Order: sequence, then structure tokens, then C-alpha cells
Amino acid sequence: MGIETAFLGELLDEDQIAEGEDALREHATDWGTEDGVEPDVVVYPTSTNDVSAVLAAANDRNIPVTPYAAGTSLEGNPVPIEGGISMDLTRMNDVLGVRPADLQLDVEPGVMGPAIEEAAGEHGLFFPPLPSSGDISTIGGMIANAASGMQTVKYGEVADWVRELEVVLADGSVITVGTKAVKSSSGYNLRELIIGSEGTLGIVTRATLELAGRPQQVRGGRVLFSTLPDAAAAVTDVVQSGVDVAKVELIDSESAMMSNDYTGADLPDVPMVFLEFHADHGIDEEIEYCQSVLAAHDPIEFELADEETMDSLWRARRDLAFAIRSWNLELQPLVPGDVTVPISEYGPTIEYIKSLEDDHDIRMPCFGHAGDGNIHYTVLVDPTDSDELERGQQAYSDIVDYALSVGGTATGEHGIGLGKREYLEREHGEIAVGLMRRLKEAFDPNGILNPGKIFPQDDDWQRADPADYRD
Repeated sequence: MGIETAFLGELLDEDQIAEGEDALREHATDWGTEDGVEPDVVVYPTSTNDVSAVLAAANDRNIPVTPYAAGTSLEGNPVPIEGGISMDLTRMNDVLGVRPADLQLDVEPGVMGPAIEEAAGEHGLFFPPLPSSGDISTIGGMIANAASGMQTVKYGEVADWVRELEVVLADGSVITVGTKAVKSSSGYNLRELIIGSEGTLGIVTRATLELAGRPQQVRGGRVLFSTLPDAAAAVTDVVQSGVDVAKVELIDSESAMMSNDYTGADLPDVPMVFLEFHADHGIDEEIEYCQSVLAAHDPIEFELADEETMDSLWRARRDLAFAIRSWNLELQPLVPGDVTVPISEYGPTIEYIKSLEDDHDIRMPCFGHAGDGNIHYTVLVDPTDSDELERGQQAYSDIVDYALSVGGTATGEHGIGLGKREYLEREHGEIAVGLMRRLKEAFDPNGILNPGKIFPQDDDWQRADPADYRD
């Protein structure tokens, strides 16, 4: 689809409009999509007024508009599959103000995680739910995809720390959803509807975030286990026993080996759990309690780390996605799995994934935010082997179906985007998805906002076949 873009010159400055091949190619994919679709034009708004003007004009012309942030999502969420306008919000990157007395921070959508931490840190505060990818992601993207991270087990998701949003609708009108108060029972909760909607209902142009005081005591370390079932069972027991822990991350032996190859770390090639504790007092007692819980699961070693070692451990965990992708260039990640299950089903789900790894003779390293039941698994396949591709796709689908069968979800934090559209009705049912469609139509009658995302489609677009590319 080609569109007439001259009207944009009446709304934006020349340097806010890009039609060159480099800009179009950059906005055609995200990290999880090897092959995508180029937009017809990229725009870079710097204010709410810019966003409003472009949307109003695009809506009048029935031109698709796809929001774009850092491009670090994993399910094709910002891929402009119908062409049109890619709206890059990274120039709206101001911290608008900190109100330490209210424990709140106002930011534009293009603000990255480090800027949030710096602004909050000047007042002895922090933003607890910041994902592990927060240093390369924008807050607008985190809100759009309902992101979460390593500290969810203690602090909750990003959604739990969003107070108020300014949102531009498809026709250019501007609304405010939520409130700066810590609670409200006034009307429908439109704030929660916008969070996780992946830019299909409106575009966030301002967010008020809640902050918290930095903990006075922070300790962490790792626990080594002989078997993966022992490690998974220990995680479940820690959570069920009420241990006050801020991070609980599981890494299987394959992931540890791949991390060593990538980072030069010296992680033992055994299953392990990384832990971190936050407290203002009594942290040693909490650690002792945790050790007593873990003792029932035959740990090989419980090692507390000094600050430098702890930073190294978490760096190894944060870099795992890169490590797995780089481990063997003859194998490509097929899909970025991120199912989440009730904590009682965490161990059985891990065991099920590993049984599929054996049954299908493919590698599927597992790691993730174990404390909240989130499992990241990567299906690694040879893109030139059609049989292996088919086995990998079947294994991936089986894992999602298993997670749904035990009360879990197809995606804990990556969103639906393009990659998980086929699972929406399996998880929510036809009637619920129909209601979602009607909500989409109410917010965006012409269907211009990020079309083709979330809902099952009958179009010809599909995730790129790994056989079509090779590093």
C-alpha cells in the first residue's frame, strides 16, 4: 500500500518525517521478527499535539498508524503489517517531574528505564517493576505490552505501578485515564484497558508512575541443584512458604552453559536459582528462613554474594537472551516462549517442556522469573531442516496448550502482537474475544491503530520462516 504523505508536512517539521530506506527498514521489524513489513513513512512526534494532529489526519484518510518505541518487543507488536505510518515516540523522552511527597513521577512515553531510575534515585526512590530489559526499553513500550520483570514476585507488574495516563485516541481526541490518587472506584477502569492493549486502542503520551523508597538492605546469591526438578520444586516451596524475596530466577543447565560461552562467566553447568532479598531490617533472618526452606530440596550449595559478584550474576541472567541466540549460529530461535502458570504448576510445566525437548530431539533452554510462575523457553532449530522446524513448531504449540490447560496464560509479559494471535481464543473463548473486538471498534471505529495485532486474522501475514534467513 502506498499513501500520499504530503499532508504530514502541514502538521510536522521536516525533520520529524522520514521516508528514506534506512528509516523504513528500521521500523519494519522488532527483536522477535526477522522479516516484517516496511511502513510508507515514519513520523517522530515531540508532543501530544503532534500525536493528536497526525492521528486525526490519518483517521480522516483511513491510513494505518502503528506506534513504535525502542523496537525491543518480541512478538511483532510494532510491525506495521498494513504499511501506512510508523509513529516513533522516542523523541518524547522528557521526565516531566518528580513529586517525592506523593511518591510519583511523570514521564513521556519515550523515556527509557535508566532515566526513570536516575530521576527517582535523586530522591532516594526507585521504580520497582522495571523489567530486566528496562535499560533498552521505553516506558511507553512497557505500558503497551503490560511488561513485568524479575521483581514481580515482590512488587508486581508495571501495570500495578501506573497511576494515570494521557492517551490520544484514533480520532485525535485526548483523554486522561486513571488518577493520581492511590485508589478509585469511579467508573470503568479505562487505565487498565489501555495497559497491555499494544497501541490498538490509543497512544500513551504521558504516564504518572508510582515510586517506592529504596530498600536499606539488599542481599543476593545463588543456589545450585543436582536436578532441574529439585530446583523447580525449591522455587515453588520458597513462594508457598511466604519467604519475603524480591527476585527468584531459575536457570537450567543448558542456559548456564550458553551464558558461560557468551559472557565468559563461570556458572556451573547445573540447574540453579538466583535470589535477591530486599528489606529495611531483618534481612539476615529472612535469608536464614529461606535457607531452611531450600534445605528440603537437596541443594548442592547456597552461596551468598558480595555486591560485585551479585552484579555479575544478574548480568549473566540479563544477557541470557543474547547468549542463547549467539550460542550456535547454525540454530535459530524459532519463537520466544513466555508462558506463565500458577506457582503449584511451575515444576510440572518445566518437566513437561523438558520431556518435549527429548521427544522432539530439539534444544529448548529454560529460564525465567520463577517466583511468579513465568517460564522463558527458546525453541532452537536448524532453519534449513524442514522436519526440525515442524517439530519445533509443534513443541511450542504443545507448551502453550499445556500452560492453558493448567490455568496459565500464553504470554506472561511479551504480549500477543502477531506471534500469539492464534492462542487468544484458546485462552479466553470466542465470546470474550468477540467482546474485545467490540471494544476495539468503540475506541477505533476505522481500525487505523496498529491493525492486525492481537486478534486472530485470516490474512496472509505470518511469522517469517527461519528458512528464509540465516546469520
